[in-house]
Formats: sequence, C-alpha cells, structure tokens
Amino acid sequence: MTRVRGLLLTHGAGGDSSHRLLVALQDRLELPVKRFDFPYKREGRRAPDRAPKLILAAKEEAASFAEESGLGPDEIAFGGRSMGGRILSMAVAEGMPAAALVLLSYPLHPVGKPERLRVEHFPDIGVPTLFCNGDRDPFGAPEELDREISAIAGPTVVHWLESQRHDPKPQFDDEVVAAVGGFLNVGYSS
Repeated sequence: MTRVRGLLLTHGAGGDSSHRLLVALQDRLELPVKRFDFPYKREGRRAPDRAPKLILAAKEEAASFAEESGLGPDEIAFGGRSMGGRILSMAVAEGMPAAALVLLSYPLHPVGKPERLRVEHFPDIGVPTLFCNGDRDPFGAPEELDREISAIAGPTVVHWLESQRHDPKPQFDDEVVAAVGGFLNVGYSS
C-alpha cells in the first residue's frame, strides 16, 4: 500500500462530522485527519443530496485537504460512516486518487431490501479497502458483504465488530481505532 499520510472522513446520512467515532479517529490516529460535513448538513437540511452532488462535494473536500496539508491525493485515505464511506468509495471508483479507503458500517443495501445492492462501482475500486462493520448490521450481513467485496480490484480487509449493528456502541470505538490504525499502518493512542 502507498504510504498513508492523511485521512479524510465524513458522516452517514443522518449524522454529521461530530459523530463520536469520527472524532475518536481524528483524536487518536497519529496522522493528520480531517472531518467534513456534506453541503446539505452545512445548510441545515436533513435529507442528503443525490449521489452526483455528494461525490462532487467529496472531491472538492479531498482537493482542499490535499492542498492545506501539503499531501498528494495518493497519500490520503478517504472514507467515513455508512453513506459517507459509500460516497467516498464512489469518488475513488470514478478516478479520484487515493491511498486507501476506510469504510465504516458500509450500507451494502437498504434495510430489508437485499436485492438493491449498492456495489455497482466495486469493480472500479483499485486501492486497499477496509470494511469495519457490525456482524448484525441490517444494511448487510457478513455473508452478503463477503460475497460482494470479491468484485473489488484492490486488496480488501474486513473487520467484524461482534454482536454490533449499524451504529456500533461506544465501547467498540477502541477496537475500530485499532483496526483503522493497523490497516493504515499508523500509530494510535489507546
């Protein structure tokens, strides 16, 4: 894997960048981490914009973070929780340079609709990708995710959080920080 020297993270559809897990990653990983809100959140709206607008916002944030940190885009890992991670993975699949992807609680499909998979872009992901999901997540069971990630061109790692759903409990934050730090090969405080 290209040496990761920065991490850009964003939130899920119903949250914002102040989510405790995103804050924990920023506070405890030993590399520059930036969290950002999508425009709909900054504008005070509840409903996310359509994917093309979110992808464009993600690409703009990536360029801004690269410039302000002095890092090349290929030295930065990108990701986030749920929808945010999905959008960043779509941006990378569209050609946005990246060192890696960190996908926390990836929403493989809507709850109760396993036939509506959100994986069309997986074959276009060529960077190392970490999935960190609860093994009881209604947005995608372990066997579903294991089956679908085989389409990703780059190497993949899956870290399952035992007995956790889509928003793992706070006591799992340490485990997630350790999984992300290990995957990115960077130090972290416990």
